[in-house]
Amino acid sequence: MTTVPPDGPPNGRFAWPSSSAISLRTRFLRKPRKGFPAGAVAASPHPDKAAACPARSTKPNVRQSSWRVSLAFVRAVVALFLLVFAAGLAPHVALAAEPILVEPDVKALDLTHAVEYRRDAGNSIQVSTAPGPDGVVRRIEVRAKGIDSNPSWVVFSLSNQSDLQLDRLIVAPHFHLVGSRVMWPDLGASRIAAITPSSGFAPERQTSQDSDVFLVTLDPGTVVTFVVELRTRDLPQIGLWEPNAYKDSVNAYTLYRGIVLGISGLLALFLTILFVVKGSMMFPATAALAWAVLAYLCIDFGFWNKVFAVGSGTDQLYRAGSEVMIAVTMVIFLYAYLNLNRWHVRYSHVMLITLLALTGLFALALYDPSITAGIARMALAALGGVGFVLIVALALRGYDRAIMLVPTWLVFLAWLAGTGLAVSGRLVSDLAQPALAGGLVLVVLLLGFTVMQHAFAGGAITQGQVDDSERKALALTGSGDMIWDWDVLADQIVTSAEAEESLGLKRGRLEGPARDWLDYLHPQDRERFKATLDAVVETRKGRLSQTFRMRAQDGHYQWFRLRARPILGSDGEVIRCVGTLLDITDMKLAQERLLSDAIHDNLTSLPNRELYLDRLASDLARAKVDNQRRPAVFLVDLDRFRQVNETLGLSVGDTILLTLARRLGRLIKPLDTLSRLEGDRFGIVLVSEQASDRLAAFADTVKRAVRAPIVVGEKEVFLTASIGIAVPDTDDKEARTLVQDAEIALAFAKKLGGDRIETFRPALRIMSADLTSLEQDLRGAIEKGELTVLYQPVIRAGDRSVAGFEAILRWNHPRKGSIPPAEFMPIAVRSGLVMQLGMFLLDRAARQLADWRDHLPFGDTLTMSVNLSNRQVLRHELLNDVKAILSRTGLPRDVLHLEFSESLLMESPEFSLQMLMKLKELGAGFAVDEFGMGFSSLSYLQRLPPGTLKVDQNVLRSSGRHRQALLKTIASLAHDLELELVVEGVDRAIDLDEVANLGADYLEGYLFGSPMSADEVRKLMEKAKKAVAKVAPVAAVPDAPLRVPDRVPGATAIPVGEATAGPPAA
Repeated sequence: MTTVPPDGPPNGRFAWPSSSAISLRTRFLRKPRKGFPAGAVAASPHPDKAAACPARSTKPNVRQSSWRVSLAFVRAVVALFLLVFAAGLAPHVALAAEPILVEPDVKALDLTHAVEYRRDAGNSIQVSTAPGPDGVVRRIEVRAKGIDSNPSWVVFSLSNQSDLQLDRLIVAPHFHLVGSRVMWPDLGASRIAAITPSSGFAPERQTSQDSDVFLVTLDPGTVVTFVVELRTRDLPQIGLWEPNAYKDSVNAYTLYRGIVLGISGLLALFLTILFVVKGSMMFPATAALAWAVLAYLCIDFGFWNKVFAVGSGTDQLYRAGSEVMIAVTMVIFLYAYLNLNRWHVRYSHVMLITLLALTGLFALALYDPSITAGIARMALAALGGVGFVLIVALALRGYDRAIMLVPTWLVFLAWLAGTGLAVSGRLVSDLAQPALAGGLVLVVLLLGFTVMQHAFAGGAITQGQVDDSERKALALTGSGDMIWDWDVLADQIVTSAEAEESLGLKRGRLEGPARDWLDYLHPQDRERFKATLDAVVETRKGRLSQTFRMRAQDGHYQWFRLRARPILGSDGEVIRCVGTLLDITDMKLAQERLLSDAIHDNLTSLPNRELYLDRLASDLARAKVDNQRRPAVFLVDLDRFRQVNETLGLSVGDTILLTLARRLGRLIKPLDTLSRLEGDRFGIVLVSEQASDRLAAFADTVKRAVRAPIVVGEKEVFLTASIGIAVPDTDDKEARTLVQDAEIALAFAKKLGGDRIETFRPALRIMSADLTSLEQDLRGAIEKGELTVLYQPVIRAGDRSVAGFEAILRWNHPRKGSIPPAEFMPIAVRSGLVMQLGMFLLDRAARQLADWRDHLPFGDTLTMSVNLSNRQVLRHELLNDVKAILSRTGLPRDVLHLEFSESLLMESPEFSLQMLMKLKELGAGFAVDEFGMGFSSLSYLQRLPPGTLKVDQNVLRSSGRHRQALLKTIASLAHDLELELVVEGVDRAIDLDEVANLGADYLEGYLFGSPMSADEVRKLMEKAKKAVAKVAPVAAVPDAPLRVPDRVPGATAIPVGEATAGPPAA
């Protein structure tokens, strides 16, 4: 607090501390002491000192007294002048408001009209406080704390004359409907920025989402002046509450609001459900209105911010939007319920224009919510008046819907009147806002009851009822087959029994409201048929001649032709439509077959080659305008489909083609085209995907769809497909040229062995010639001895001993050198040599293993793994071949392991499991190769017999952060399923350290040695024998396994000097 001279502040202003908001100037009003004249106080400020000096006081000096009186007069004049001058310079000085008496037993006071308003008073204000019990008058200056440079202020004083300390809450609600105005309404905001008292502690702001609440404490016998800094120009309401009373009031209103919200929410939900059940368009219109009212109440009651966690600064936007939504949905309800489009087309035009204008208000709300809300309020008031006139006019014409709506609309008008009085400030009551909220819910509730009454009654007012004989006579006037009669006013359709018998329906199923009868129409015919009926009723003339499909009891659709005419009543309105139905299914199907056979495939009903090229040309033409819709051509050709036809018969082949057509049809979107071009070749024009990675993903999806097993009777057929892709690289690409490019890519995929995806590129023409030559060389490679078998060591993880080998086929081409299997196996698959090569590898590996077990040291502990192609596994002859090989070689059980890929287990799970069981019975082991690269079903994994699971090296090479967890999960899964685990790709010492703690049973990789020939394996075993003999005599441990000695990083794990330490060069 700053002390101020009694004559006022210098320059007419008070000094202002940075953190304080008050500067005081005190004037003491005292009565003269008894025994002293009044002038003594002014002449001598220290009379007690004067009494102590009798020499000076017993003999007054007249000249000195006159001088002092003159000086006092001058001082008084100067002080008065300075005070007036300071008052002129000091801005916005407010007089002290009359103190408001606060009594302990009064729970609430309305301060709205008892405070002094200072609008746009600047960033500081000076206030003279009301005199307190001690007679002290203060003048305080308060400076704004908010960001507004020219805020408004409110000043009031509270007086506590009791002996008790009183705690009170100053409450200013953010939104107050009463007095919020129709145009440019006040949509609510935080009202109070700060409150500064003339004495005591500053009021504490309390937490509240819908009001500004401050806690003040009034000491006994005090008068406190409060200066309120406003965030807005107006303060609609401010009150003083006893804390407990305010809490009780909030709780009571919360309960009321919860009840109102609950009723509104249940009503909206119930109307929405009724729309699903009944299918009438009145229900979604009423439900939309109910949801809009629910949203408005959530905003008005402060629940919106709690539910959606939005900032309080957006309340004005949401409130304006909800008021617009109420107006929009009320217009839609009135249009839908009264079915105004049936009366005149102009009603539809007016409704459309109104909806467009109101919908535009949502965009305006982003700019100025206040203007938007004002327009919405006026639109709702106008709708009430216009709607009332329209309802009365239709009710006078006997329209049953309008008649039932009259009472509810009168309640709506009463609600509009009450709301208008409240927002204009003529209806002033604290109960107005909650009462109007409840009234709005009541209006929606009555509208819902009105709609339900009409919908479930099917239209209460009926007229024009005729007996069956008259109905038949009228039908015969139309044309004479099956009778169709629609009572427009009653909204009842009656169809003769012949129509129901033709569809296989029970008697009476085609009788009832029009909406129920329309349910039997094909979805594509309903809207067209309904629009025709409405047009006839509206124009009140013309004839009905419609063809449509109706659903029979078995789910199929039959074609019918309706010919009818409207019948007018005495008032010129259509009261019914009567005519006949004719079953034209046979004629329609014959016409469709003639048209379809010209451009569609007879078997699959897919577009044929001509329609395919036509649609591709159209897509290419559109691509010249819209570059984002370039078509891509996919040619899907089934591999070895001729063999399926020859083996299983043409009927099975047709079934397979139909199945594949359905599968491929489910993969494309409406913009795309699927065609059967010829025999076993399908064509796809893909427009829905443009990115290269999405095209590749789609091709892979098509490939998987073809490879999925097809069940025919008791057999499962497995197919693969070669896919050629062509994408236009120029805008002038023709359809036939693009298809030819895709055919070249398809041919290249075929030459690589099939079951491949190739995209066209110009170099394919040259590469095709090379592949043809390579295929011819492969056919003679076996006879010429160009194919050799190498053996990759498999190491036990526990003691680093050699457990066995994996047989790998190599082709030593006379000109191209060593060719790995990844390059020539696709050619073998395409040329049909894969079976021959697979049997060659299996036979050679089995014979070599038998030789090692008989002649090599520790050979009886070795196993051999042979990788089989999917085509080999799917052949039933594989069982006979394995049985013959095991019989010839005399190998014991579970030493010859047959490997198949995880993809085979996914594509043919049941067949693969049966095959594994039978191989296990023959004595062969098995291994699931490339595990982790597919999506195997756990239900099939748990049905696998005891065997081996090989983790693909790509899982080990993965850079994902969960790689270690994935490896541990696979290892745990394998052990839980009683499967041995092999980790492939252990090529580096760091890989060995990573898999050391996984619990793997076997390891395989270039860290332990490169693939080697049979002679190199023999030398390895001999050297390993000598290495073991140095530690202990072999005779002492005749069954000891061959152990790999420890080694330094970078050296080979197998003690052969010739072995390489890493993977061989490509």
